[in-house]
Amino acid sequence: MPTSSDLRVLVADDIAAAGVERLRTVAQVDVEAEITAAQLLARIPGYHALVVRSRTKVDGALLAAAAQLRVVGRAGVGVDNVDVAAAAARGVIVVNSPLAATTAVAELTLALMLAVARQVPLADAAMKQGEWPKKKLQGAELEGKTLGLIGFGRIGREVARRAQAFGMRIVAYEVIPIDPASVAHLATLLELPQVLAAADYISLHVPVTSATRNIIDAAALASCKPGVRIVCTARGGLIDEAALLSALQSGRVAAAGLDVFATEPPGASELVRHAQVIATPHVGAQTAEAQERAGVDIGDEVAAALTGKPLRWRVQPDTAS
Repeated sequence: MPTSSDLRVLVADDIAAAGVERLRTVAQVDVEAEITAAQLLARIPGYHALVVRSRTKVDGALLAAAAQLRVVGRAGVGVDNVDVAAAAARGVIVVNSPLAATTAVAELTLALMLAVARQVPLADAAMKQGEWPKKKLQGAELEGKTLGLIGFGRIGREVARRAQAFGMRIVAYEVIPIDPASVAHLATLLELPQVLAAADYISLHVPVTSATRNIIDAAALASCKPGVRIVCTARGGLIDEAALLSALQSGRVAAAGLDVFATEPPGASELVRHAQVIATPHVGAQTAEAQERAGVDIGDEVAAALTGKPLRWRVQPDTAS
């Protein structure tokens, strides 16, 4: 078994320098943030750990070539770019840093809610063209409205706390059973159809699984209040984008704020270009603070995996998404 001085880690995507320094306390570290898939496939046999973000794909072929690999660290929450089942079959541990981006994603969710409510990008674009469209930009308020959260884990609860400060009523649907009394101070737990029917604003905070893919489809949208506003900062694939576009065109959905898409980047699609859509390029975790936390957290977790210490955030195949 290699000693700590023999251990080698490849960081294949940019992470905070503090995270790299954490890794260097237990191993030799090479940072190759621009490495191509072909280059990575050729080099991976020499490494005991691999650290990635969303750019690098860790598939079965890469894992098969990684004869010495013990751990894959995903700096961030989602591990959809890592074949967790294939890793488990080869005895490779997969870890992530699920807490790092919680605040950043929750804050972006509220930013998008406010932006779709007050049509901020349209106002800004008009002003930059020398226009003054004051009478055309009548918005809506958050106070007194019902926010429906689909998913009530860490991020959903942080969104709820912030939305309460705006005077919103919170209802939530959680795919994993939880005790309603434990979250009664934040939200009323309901079944999904009840949340959809009650909400003036809907925000999604679940992973993409077979149970949640296209959870917002044409039927779901038809059951919503006319004029509902929808925000998604979780993962592309939760919303049937064709159905959402149709609902926007009909006015059933008043506006949408989307940070994630089924295909990324989505290009200048009809949905992205729709006047009542505010689109951002998957920037939920893109704050200086969140990136620093992600780098440090994944550095510590990969170091723990390499040295046989207890793990906080091991990803199991049946929970990956």
